[in-house]
Amino acid sequence: MMSTLFTLAADSPVGHVINHKAVTGELFGMKDVWLWSGHVGNLLLAGAILCIVGPFVAGRIATGPESQGPGRYVTKNPFAHMIEVVCTYLREQVVRPLLHNRTDKFIGFLWTLFFFIWVSNLLGMVPLLDLQLIPQLLGALSHAGEMVAKGDNAGAWAYVKGHEHLAYFGGTATQSLFTTAVLAVVSFLVVNFAGIRELGIGGYLAHLTGGAPWYVWPLIIPVEIVGTFVKPFALAIRLFANMTAGHILFAALLGFVGTGVVTLLSGGIGNLVIGPVVALVAGGAAIAIFFLEVFVATLQAFVFTFLTAVFISQLAHHHDHDHDHGHSHDHGHGHGHEHAHA
Repeated sequence: MMSTLFTLAADSPVGHVINHKAVTGELFGMKDVWLWSGHVGNLLLAGAILCIVGPFVAGRIATGPESQGPGRYVTKNPFAHMIEVVCTYLREQVVRPLLHNRTDKFIGFLWTLFFFIWVSNLLGMVPLLDLQLIPQLLGALSHAGEMVAKGDNAGAWAYVKGHEHLAYFGGTATQSLFTTAVLAVVSFLVVNFAGIRELGIGGYLAHLTGGAPWYVWPLIIPVEIVGTFVKPFALAIRLFANMTAGHILFAALLGFVGTGVVTLLSGGIGNLVIGPVVALVAGGAAIAIFFLEVFVATLQAFVFTFLTAVFISQLAHHHDHDHDHGHSHDHGHGHGHEHAHA
């Protein structure tokens, strides 16, 4: 049994981060379709959290009645105040410099995109998956132990490796290409429909020429069309890769911790020294990676939202911004003349 535990501790960490099925069935004539999985559960859980927390936060940020005096403008809850700071920063410092007078049209969508990805990323760090898989694994090991007691070592190992682990919740949904692809498609549709609405069909098609002379259109237009589809692809891959890599690294370090513990329990003078050292070093690194993952979860939600805003801004009448800049520039010259006359 000890050798079995050692092998499990050294096994690939990928199995810890991949999606786990819960319910399978037939769908549109296809058999053994995953009707429910851990990622599906976490996506619904993230949506439920936003639907519950959103009204709670909004109610405490909203301006109160006039009877409260100046206090009516003060946010009533520390958590709500933190969310208000995040929302204000995204709107005023990130989106408004890009979208200008169109900020209020898109900020609701961009806020929703950011918080849904952020909550989904953070949910992946809650051990919901482990709470479901550990009892199943212990049950499988217990049954395998009975098989070993009967002398069926090969059968016991095959049973443990082939045992199906079911999970109704858990895992990081944003480390699934299916999830990130859907988010990217939604971003793609919003970006391009907003561009058509802003520029019109003619202006949108003219944008594909990149402002180049007509004789280079055969080169520019295919490049622009490919770029239109590469942008959402890059969004999906970036989010998927960053969330997957960090979780695999974290799981690998936990595997080293398990290896150190098993080495310690194996006995022997050398193992009594090597085991604790491996476990402590790997454990410290795992803690550091965990906090780094919290930062990455926030950063990736921000990057996805920011790039979506950038893509929306690229399909716009750029002369509006130039006009504002020119107006402020002329306004500055006007003040200069006034001071000169004074």
